[in-house]
Amino acid sequence: MDPKSYINSHKDRFINELVELLKLPSISADSSYKNDTIKTAKAVETALSQAGCDAVEICETPGLPIVYGEKIIDQSLPTVLVYGHYDVQPPDPLDLWDSPPFEPVIKPTKIHPEGAIFARGACDDKGQMFMHVKALEFMTKTENLPCNIKFMIEGEEEVGSVSLEWFLERNQEKLKNDVILISDTGMISKEAPSITTGLRGLSYVEVEVTSPNRDLHSGLYGGTVANPINILSQMIASLQDENNHITIPGFYDKVENLSQSERQKMGEAPFDLEEYKAHIDIKDIHGEKGYSTLERGSIRPTLDVNGIWGGYIGEGAKTVIPSKAFAKISMRLVPNQDWEEITQLFKTHFEKIAPKSVSVEVKPHHGGQAYVTPIDGIEYQAADQAIQDVFSKPAIPQRSGGSIPIVSLFEGYLKSKTILLGFGLNSDAIHSPNEHFGVWNFLKGIETIPYFYKHFTELKQAENN
Repeated sequence: MDPKSYINSHKDRFINELVELLKLPSISADSSYKNDTIKTAKAVETALSQAGCDAVEICETPGLPIVYGEKIIDQSLPTVLVYGHYDVQPPDPLDLWDSPPFEPVIKPTKIHPEGAIFARGACDDKGQMFMHVKALEFMTKTENLPCNIKFMIEGEEEVGSVSLEWFLERNQEKLKNDVILISDTGMISKEAPSITTGLRGLSYVEVEVTSPNRDLHSGLYGGTVANPINILSQMIASLQDENNHITIPGFYDKVENLSQSERQKMGEAPFDLEEYKAHIDIKDIHGEKGYSTLERGSIRPTLDVNGIWGGYIGEGAKTVIPSKAFAKISMRLVPNQDWEEITQLFKTHFEKIAPKSVSVEVKPHHGGQAYVTPIDGIEYQAADQAIQDVFSKPAIPQRSGGSIPIVSLFEGYLKSKTILLGFGLNSDAIHSPNEHFGVWNFLKGIETIPYFYKHFTELKQAENN
């Protein structure tokens, strides 16, 4: 097996094909882009077929379609199910992009002197999903495919994977596998390859605070009527104390507390605090007292306001007491915290702390459970050996602060473990203006993935004998 030689011979084509995929504005959150999103699904279908899948289909769902493909070489061999998504985040605010988000540009950066591809979806997740398509191409064209492969590429990940459970429930036999492989995460750095072993869960809600039945003149009514924006701000501020500890009763009851030895091992991961602050241009860090920055961003739960609005925000002045104020709030959760239970705890508490002068409505949006991959299983061992083959050093197991709610959903329906083998970097600006993905990372991912198949097949067969 020599994926590196194949990649070197075809890398320009690989990059050009990814660039064409990134030109498609597959924004799942905005229904006006539905035709572009469907067009993207068809492009993924074509790419899977050309890479070597024997059967590819676009599967309809209540929402956007899922692209399914498979290459079954021997039913007695292990099967790897690859998951990815072809939808992307909205690119707003557009004025903060250095180049148009759907006109990919390749240019060098400090971290990527060899060049990075700047476009919405470059890293999350088109670039990382496309690594798997090209890895399949290498394995089929060079007859290095050691096991069966299935692909499930969805179009609603950025809006909560709303149709995925519907699809899983109806296609459990079709999706049957021995391990699920996902590259929708990152690694610590080019010099410190890592495997994500844990994800936080998520509870996402929207709150609405109402006082008068219409916007009122702030001179005539100011001081006599509750201002929903003022009240909402006070309520949100009360959700955390002076130690940045979340004040919702019962919120921490089931939080997994890692041992001191586990925390110490986490602290061995390379991390430069000054570089971290400089990268996002902050003067100091902020978070829950008693925990390091790495711990706050991975093994501790959080509560953040993602958006807040109300009243007049146009040009000039309009002196009103608004009728309503709104906020979107997300809570990142850790193992043992059930997202539906946390959502209910939030709702009960938020309604309780509201003064009688306003009414409050809490609207749950979506959520998902936290997930941990055991590092003593053959799934992790295969990924670690693949990293060693390409990077000449073992992977660092790392818990991520992000959430991929579908991972726990997969285990519930498909009864298999998930390996999170990502090649993005924290500096890639996913969900932000100027999202990008290093060409080096893209090609390293294609090089590493075939080794995972090789080692997993060997370990699985040894386990079965």
